[in-house]
Amino acid sequence: MTEPNVTVVGAGLAGAEAAYRLLSRGYPVTLYEMKPEKRTPAHKGNGFAELVCSNSLRSDRIVNAVGLLKEEMRALGSLVMEAADATRVPAGGALAVDREGFSAYVTDKLRSFPNLTIVTGEQTALPASPAIVATGPLTSDALSAAIEERFGKSLHFYDAAAPIVTYDSLDHNKVFQASRYDRGADYLNCPMTREEYFAFYHALVNAETAELHSFETPRVFEGCMPVEVMAKRGELTLAYGPLKPVGLEVNGKRPFAVVQLRRDNSDGTLFNIVGFQTNLKFPEQKRVFGMIPGLERAEFARYGVMHRNTFLESPKLLNFDYSLRSDPLLFFAGQMTGVEGYVESAASGLLAAIELIEKLEGRAPIDFTSETAIGALGHYVAEYNGGDFQPMNVTFGIMDPLKERVRGKQERGERIASRALDKLRALKETYAL
Repeated sequence: MTEPNVTVVGAGLAGAEAAYRLLSRGYPVTLYEMKPEKRTPAHKGNGFAELVCSNSLRSDRIVNAVGLLKEEMRALGSLVMEAADATRVPAGGALAVDREGFSAYVTDKLRSFPNLTIVTGEQTALPASPAIVATGPLTSDALSAAIEERFGKSLHFYDAAAPIVTYDSLDHNKVFQASRYDRGADYLNCPMTREEYFAFYHALVNAETAELHSFETPRVFEGCMPVEVMAKRGELTLAYGPLKPVGLEVNGKRPFAVVQLRRDNSDGTLFNIVGFQTNLKFPEQKRVFGMIPGLERAEFARYGVMHRNTFLESPKLLNFDYSLRSDPLLFFAGQMTGVEGYVESAASGLLAAIELIEKLEGRAPIDFTSETAIGALGHYVAEYNGGDFQPMNVTFGIMDPLKERVRGKQERGERIASRALDKLRALKETYAL
């Protein structure tokens, strides 16, 4: 029997993950990707699964919800996790990757399938099912209009990316290597005295920001708050946030504040400024961030940018498997569904493809339940009833609570992770996943 051709729109993390699952199960896929013919303000490269913000996929510890989600994805044969593990760069307890190497790995893997057809150019209409739409938080205006025409006005918030500086341009007499609490030496650290911190703070809150032009009044997602917006919440907000010195000492003394730089490629020639997502004008970034000790003569390989992210009002539209309630063979995946983050986006693409295959083969959707991290995300976007629907990173808070009482945070995480992986193993055996 000839398998039906499936359309996947968008070759970001969610689309690439979905396409890989379908292709590896023998389904021909037509993958639509608008690059290189058209780009969004955040995209620079031509490859699939481009990381447009940080190069970090966050914690890799299983007692953390995103670490658990990664382990679940590995167990389900995730391409994104395979690529991340193959291209990782040192980042303490986090999983960070070589940005270009990661994209190249995913691109090469997908292009190796003979049953993949790639169509470049902007999609301006929703595809016929069976299909997965994973055009991301920067969905083009034309396709956004088509989605809104069918479902009503989409929601939106603003996202921001941090600057990247070159290693050779740093003042290494002022910068030291270390990870918090002696967990290696994966980060470069720029220590600040009290006087340096407050001088930087006052320059930052008074710096000139770039206009958003055609965009509406921004709703900023907490996880990607521009550093200048965060700073305006209070003089010490940064010192207790991304610049906290806890776990980092210089000659036995704790600095007043510390700016951390994380490796952005495997060669160690590029570093991004951790937590410094920004919408400052480019000259202002060079001036204000140049006040950070060690960055006085820093060369910026990429300045920070801010852009609009669009997401659906998913609780009104989607099932827990990311399919449309009005069309069970048309799926959405990625950040446009209301999951937030690289790993969460890829996980939604993986789950959508698994569920689409089940339906194409005449079976009911698999409920991964909220005992697993991957299932909890699907239930969150489909069933949230708290009023103001907002994008969500995976957390233990959206998973089913433990029935037994557990005191310590570490033990609680271990118990939740153990339960989730047991559940996943049982589902894999039952459904031959």
